[in-house]
Amino acid sequence: MAAVAQCVRGALRPRLPLLSVALRTSPRLLCAATQQKNTGQNLEEDQSQSQNEQKVEPSSAEKLLAEEKAKLEEQLKEVTEKYKRALADAENVRQRSQKLVEEAKLYGIQSFCKDLLEVADILEKATESVPKEEIKDENPHLKSLYEGLVMTEMQIQKVFKKHGLLRLNPVGAKFDPYEHEALFHTPVEGQEPGTIALVSKIGYKLHGRTLRPALVGVVKDA
Repeated sequence: MAAVAQCVRGALRPRLPLLSVALRTSPRLLCAATQQKNTGQNLEEDQSQSQNEQKVEPSSAEKLLAEEKAKLEEQLKEVTEKYKRALADAENVRQRSQKLVEEAKLYGIQSFCKDLLEVADILEKATESVPKEEIKDENPHLKSLYEGLVMTEMQIQKVFKKHGLLRLNPVGAKFDPYEHEALFHTPVEGQEPGTIALVSKIGYKLHGRTLRPALVGVVKDA
């Protein structure tokens, strides 16, 4: 006890005399106060350290929330990609459907046109079979018949053109397998090989698509 009192008196010697007297009478009180002060400081340090640790290391609840957030973001990304692909597929289907509708409008009459081509062929053969030297005023009936056939042929070609149906008469042109059908090959003097020397049957195209290829004879090397 004497040693404690001496220690306390040495530590507080510079202080006020009254405080020194009081401490001489209560050395245990001073030591207790000192211990409480130290204990309070330790508690504050422990609390501060615990708070710092809590700030550095996230709690398990925060980790779960972060994981759930990452999962939701990944799901949102997948759904967005699927939505974009669905939109692209729908646009492709719409464009294909529109193209089919347009082609149906353009080429829906091709069967009807093919049937009319036979009529045009007959008219053409009829006008070609009339002898040109017989078409004169002395033969008014033949002349009228011939002129009527020519007018009918001209009118039907106008109707064909109105609906996008055009003739293929490729004499002298290069042979094209998409538009012409070769019946024979023959050497022709003065003409380049691969060109068309003779058209046996007129072809037709409907809106740029070959409806009936022209039947032709092609020039070959001699």
